[in-house]
Amino acid sequence: MSVAHPILARVAAVGGRVFTDGDHNLNIVGIRAAPATPNRFDDQLHCIYKSGGQWVDRWWPITTDPGTYWLHHPMNAAGCAAVVADRHYPGLWRLGLHRGRYKALVQRGGGPIAVHRDDNTDSQVDYREDNIQVGMFGINCHRATTRKGGSVAVNKWSAGCQVFADPVDFDTFIRICERQRALRGWNSFSYTLLNGWI
Repeated sequence: MSVAHPILARVAAVGGRVFTDGDHNLNIVGIRAAPATPNRFDDQLHCIYKSGGQWVDRWWPITTDPGTYWLHHPMNAAGCAAVVADRHYPGLWRLGLHRGRYKALVQRGGGPIAVHRDDNTDSQVDYREDNIQVGMFGINCHRATTRKGGSVAVNKWSAGCQVFADPVDFDTFIRICERQRALRGWNSFSYTLLNGWI
């Protein structure tokens, strides 16, 4: 399949499904910065979809990596989680409540995900083929602080989730997700995480 949008072409190249049918059929794509800076919101989340038959690409700063606090103090004995990149995760998320508190995209009721388990408690994520686990780990897409202007440092905001730096950006993204559900009747959201390639 030929895809004109360079990010969607990359999604297809790693074996991901690209949604092109109709309006508000969301392609949610994370791009991990290369090289990554520990504890920073230096990644991107793109929401690419058609509106009125025309492609729209909205994007915002996020982190796709855990904060250094959780790298140093992993919640799981196998190590802190970091989502495996260059993979497509069909039906990963649903609209629900993050930790029962506010609307977000949650893995509960969704599909499995692959994570690296980093267990050496330093400040860098170890992306290795021999430390990958696949399963239901509560990897959600949520925001950091509610403070105006957002957060600069990740710290405790992510233990492996995909986390928005700015609450206003996050609210905009959730409204787009709610619009897909309202217009298409779908409460299922696939996700592709890509390693940065440019």
